[in-house]
Amino acid sequence: MTSSGKGTFQPDSDVHISFEDQQKINKFARLNAKVDDIKQELKMKQNDLKNLDEAVEELSLADDTEKIPYLIGEVFICQSLEDTLKSLEVTKSKKQDEIKELDAKYEELKAQMGELKLHLYGKFGSHINLENEEE
Repeated sequence: MTSSGKGTFQPDSDVHISFEDQQKINKFARLNAKVDDIKQELKMKQNDLKNLDEAVEELSLADDTEKIPYLIGEVFICQSLEDTLKSLEVTKSKKQDEIKELDAKYEELKAQMGELKLHLYGKFGSHINLENEEE
């Protein structure tokens, strides 16, 4: 029986993963999943902020005497242009605060992941891959 070595798995006998190391790898994977979730949420909130900016621009063309329908929850209310602009500014401010909060969480998680990467690559070298496919 001859084997060309193609397609056969030959484990490295010099790589030993301790329980603590496995815990760190698992923690890295959880942090990576959280980072992905935060990236998606940030993208959505930035898109919402862009839509709010566009709404303010559109309202600058509106007549002052018009009543503007404004969505609150699941109900539209009609209000003056001035009140609608104030409501939009409050909503924009809240959205910007949410984005800042998510950015801070993102940076904190990336820092934790960096520490784990440093330790794990230091111990396992090329035997471990912690990089995202998209990075």
